[in-house]
Order: sequence, then structure tokens, then C-alpha cells
Amino acid sequence: MSVIKIITFTTMDYDQYKRASKLPDVKTTIFTTVGNLARKHAALDLSQGFPNFKTDEKLMSLVSDALINGHNQYAPMQGYFGLREIISEKIVSLHNRNYSPEKEITITVGATQAIFTAITAFIRPGDEVIVIKPAYDCYEPAITLNGGVPIYLQLDAPNYKIDWTAFKNKITKKTKMVILNTPHNPTGTVLTKSDMEELERILKPTNIILLSDEVYEHIVFDGKPHESASRFTDLAKRSFICASFGKTFHVTGWKIGYCIAPAELMAEFRKVHQFAVFCVDHPVQRAMADYLKHPSHYLDLNNFYQEKRDFFLDGLKSSKFKFKPSLGTYFQLLDYTNISKEEDEVIVRRLIIENGIASIPISSFNVDNRNDYMLRFCFAKKKETLEQAVEILCKL
Repeated sequence: MSVIKIITFTTMDYDQYKRASKLPDVKTTIFTTVGNLARKHAALDLSQGFPNFKTDEKLMSLVSDALINGHNQYAPMQGYFGLREIISEKIVSLHNRNYSPEKEITITVGATQAIFTAITAFIRPGDEVIVIKPAYDCYEPAITLNGGVPIYLQLDAPNYKIDWTAFKNKITKKTKMVILNTPHNPTGTVLTKSDMEELERILKPTNIILLSDEVYEHIVFDGKPHESASRFTDLAKRSFICASFGKTFHVTGWKIGYCIAPAELMAEFRKVHQFAVFCVDHPVQRAMADYLKHPSHYLDLNNFYQEKRDFFLDGLKSSKFKFKPSLGTYFQLLDYTNISKEEDEVIVRRLIIENGIASIPISSFNVDNRNDYMLRFCFAKKKETLEQAVEILCKL
């Protein structure tokens, strides 16, 4: 009769492994924490960035067709060529920049994997990476895991504009990469042409890589263009540009995106990509290739989400919140200083438990959890959901 030996960790063993952790300071994300609390108290959830309305039936039908037609085995490592080809055509049409489907476009498991892969391919121990805060929370762990050093540029509320002189002063001989995000999560700001030209001017005499997070590329308001890094010749030469079909087409759970970069950068990216995930869901890629043949599927998004933003903000005009309308993304910041001077994490918890509505505290994205007295609300929701949210918020 065999005896199964159960191995347990002693306190000493656990402490040893904890000290060896590559991410000793990383805790459960604010999205998980708030989401769990919202579910526990059955709160209206405007915290995490995903829609609560249905996906286009045409897109779902295309996925079903791809399944039925036998596209159920591995896709090419770089991604289905037909999808890469139509992405190339889209970028030419929107930004007048040609990327080779063969050598310069890779399909990824969402934009987060693209971002992680680009960082892993190039960041070595001691390399500095400039991170503009507030920043989405996937950047810094990827930098740290690869031995890099995040260098922070903190933006100030309520405008969250980049001071390009301060940015330039962050650059040293150790700076290997800059991470940029426009349209910007969590603030809803959008970089202008003059911003991108100034960035281009600053980086031109350097060999710094630009990692441009453009997952909200098709959600920009008030008739403004999305100033992709691909529009600027010198920036395009040094940039990884990461995008998300999940965000664009209301299918965040499908985890599909893409990355574009010059061939010499993409070759290194693919070395990591092939061993991290190898390839992405094949039938979904086939469906996306067909769906993108109709540009209205993404060109109409600006108006679609602007209507939701305007409906949400019109309802809040009688509230005590202060706000500047979001210029892009499907997030809106609300300044709550007329209601409370509590720390934002405290008021977020109280609003969930006592008032039944969930949001995200901006301090979670700031350097040293600085409190800007701002809460982030997602307005990618059904009209009735936004009506309920407005009713709650106007009573505060």
C-alpha cells in the first residue's frame, strides 16, 4: 500500500518564497476588489470597462460560420493572414501609413498581451521605462518582471495634461522605452497633433522605443481625430502600437487584439510571442477579418459612445459632481469634492455598500496612490443602466 506524503510550507518556507517574489508589492487589482464588493452588495457596476449590452449578431454569426467551416486548429503564429491584411488596409485608410501584413502586424491575445510581449522583448535589468501616471495597471508589473525600472511622470487633476518639459527631464541615458496611452484610460483625455509632434521632436535624437497603447482608437468625441503614433513618421519608426478588438466591438471576453511595428522591432516581438501564446483563437480571427471589411462597424463608434457620454453627463447636471466631459474612451471622471473630502477608496466602498453603485478610485492609478478626489465611471452601458446610475448619483 503506497503512502501519500503531504508537503506543507512552514512559516520560514513561505517567507523565503515571498522574499524571492518578482512582484512582492503587487496585490489584487482594484478592478477585482471593487468588482467582488459590487457583486456582494448587488450594486450597479460602472467600475470595470466592459459593456453590458449585446454584441452585434452579425459578428457572432461570423464566428459560428468559422467554427462550422472547420477553422478550429492552430492559426499561424503571426495571425490569420486575411486579418492582418485588412488591418493593414484600415491603417492606410485612417492614418496613411503602410504596414506589411507579413512582417509588421501580429494578432495577439488582447492588447495586454501585446504590451507585455513588447516590454519583455526589449527591457533588460536596469533599463528605464517612462510611465505617465495615472496609468493602467498592466504596465508596471511587466516592466518590473523584466528587471526594468519604471520612471514616473505624474499628471495633475483636473486637466491631466502632459508637461513636455517635465517629460523631457525624465529622459536619461538609461531610458529604453516610453509608454503612451491615447485615448487615455482612466482620465478620458486625448493627445492632440501638437502633443504628438512635441513627443516626436523630443524622441527623435534618441533610440528610445515608444509603446503606444491605442486600445480606444475608435472612441474619440466631438469630431476630434485619433492621433495615432502611426501618423508621425519618426514615431512610427520606433513604435509598437497596440490595439484591441475586444474594446472596439464590445467583446472584451474574447481577448483578441493586434500589434503593429516596423519589421525589425516586430521580429523581436514575435520571438517572445511564439513561446508565450504561439497563436490566437482561429475562428474569431476569421470572423474579425470578414467583419472589418465593413468600416462602418468601427467608424460609427464615435457617435455611438458620444451619445452615451452626453446622456450620462446631461443627467448629472443637477448633481453635486464636477466634471470635464471625456474626450475619448468610454470612461468619465467625476470630481466628488462637493460631496466629501474622504479618500477616494473610502468613498468608493461607501457608495457600493450604502448607495448601491460601483466606480473606480483614481488613486489606484497614481504615483503613491495620490488622491485626486476623482472617481472613474464606465458609460459603456445600456440606457436603463445609465438612468439608474444618474438617479443614484444625483441623490448624493
